[in-house]
Amino acid sequence: MLRISMFTLIFTLMTVTGLSQSSPQAPPAIAPSPSLAKDSRCFEIRTYIAAPGKLEELHARFRNHTMKLFKKHGMEVVGFWGPTDKDKGSENTLVYVLAFSNREARDRAWKAFATDPVWQEARKESEKNGKLTDKVDSVIVMATDYSPVK
Repeated sequence: MLRISMFTLIFTLMTVTGLSQSSPQAPPAIAPSPSLAKDSRCFEIRTYIAAPGKLEELHARFRNHTMKLFKKHGMEVVGFWGPTDKDKGSENTLVYVLAFSNREARDRAWKAFATDPVWQEARKESEKNGKLTDKVDSVIVMATDYSPVK
């Protein structure tokens, strides 16, 4: 049930509300709702739209390189998902969620990741025949005070 709920949350937030941006940088902070949990971690929901015919190469880059770098830089992977319906992007979409202790930790981790020579080489090598993504969206969320996941 939790997988379905998380999957629903991801697509509600990313494809229905459009609360996203196309950069690893965090959106500007705004006053949070009083219903957000004070003890919640910071979650980042990321949606990648693969370039035509590049989804499996994108999966391979995550599988063979990115996952190790996430661990190296303290980026906790909650999970990865792909839509099952063709009209919802099953042929070109990858969604994943990362968890951080707070927004500042998230920003530090992404900065370290982006400047890591291992990442730069993996990205360069994986994109020698063209970019793997057409679009990357990101939304930062915190759990509500009644959420079972914090």
